[in-house]
Amino acid sequence: MEDREVIVKVEHLKTYFDVSRGLFGAKQVVKAVDDVSFEIYKGETFGLVGESGCGKSTLGRTIVKIYEPTAGTIEIGGQDITHLKKSEMKRFRKNVQLIFQDPYASLNPRMTIGEIIREPMDIHGIYGTKAEREERVVELLKIVGLKPDHIRRYPHEFSGGQRQRISIARTLALNPEFIVCDEPISALDVSIQAQIVNLLGQIQQDMGISYLFIAHDLSMVKHISHRIGVMYLGHIVEVGESHALYTTPLHPYSQALLAAVPIPDPVVGKSKKRIILEGELPSPLDPPAGCPFCTRCPYATERCKKERPELKPFGDRLAACFKVEEEYPKG
Repeated sequence: MEDREVIVKVEHLKTYFDVSRGLFGAKQVVKAVDDVSFEIYKGETFGLVGESGCGKSTLGRTIVKIYEPTAGTIEIGGQDITHLKKSEMKRFRKNVQLIFQDPYASLNPRMTIGEIIREPMDIHGIYGTKAEREERVVELLKIVGLKPDHIRRYPHEFSGGQRQRISIARTLALNPEFIVCDEPISALDVSIQAQIVNLLGQIQQDMGISYLFIAHDLSMVKHISHRIGVMYLGHIVEVGESHALYTTPLHPYSQALLAAVPIPDPVVGKSKKRIILEGELPSPLDPPAGCPFCTRCPYATERCKKERPELKPFGDRLAACFKVEEEYPKG
């Protein structure tokens, strides 16, 4: 993968939020994303998993410039977009798009489906005439599995799965190179989730788009992702190829996450070893000085409590863990 074109490069990214109360209140900072680095290749889906509140969505929204980063750099298509001027934002928005989690809240109820999908084209002035834009809207509806006559209907006339298809069509209107999928299936029926994931996979195959796919459903992330990053308390603790990470997770947190995935076979599920995490989940207002996972890790040592492990390569994987460092075969 190293010789493939890098579309997204994130280095030492930090996104902090000041939550101090009042003029004379003690200064409090939530470290939502704390020193995160990774790359996404052209035509690749990079999955991001972790518990609720670990900073996944904040990371995605920082990359698409909804939130301003506190420190670090973001490069997309070879351009540093960490701190863009207002005059540069319009061009950036054309190449980078976001699919929101809630298809019920992300579509304007007063606009028809045609107007919703055509709006980005109107703003950016692409596809010349209104007739050409209408033609492109119909084409996009077909791509996402909807009918041309849906163009004059309103969002309330559609189911959750259909609304998310409309959101995807709107995202594709500007032919972006990179899309952040912020838990795009979590608000949908289980029966519909696989359809949306398969649709995203087909679009990627046809158009060569790169995805950052954020989710907490580990089995679905495995299905769509080429590589996966595991996130905990604002940090990425492991990165690896999808199959390899699911087969042999290295980091204790990755192991615990995968052990919690339900298995449909009751016989196999009964024999599966469950890892119960003990200890308190730290607050992002006051994270541990050392390893972020040390308060819940069964293998934590004094070193873990004082020193933060770096994300290092171990064969086909990157992991941030002193235990992995000590036990991984040398040479």
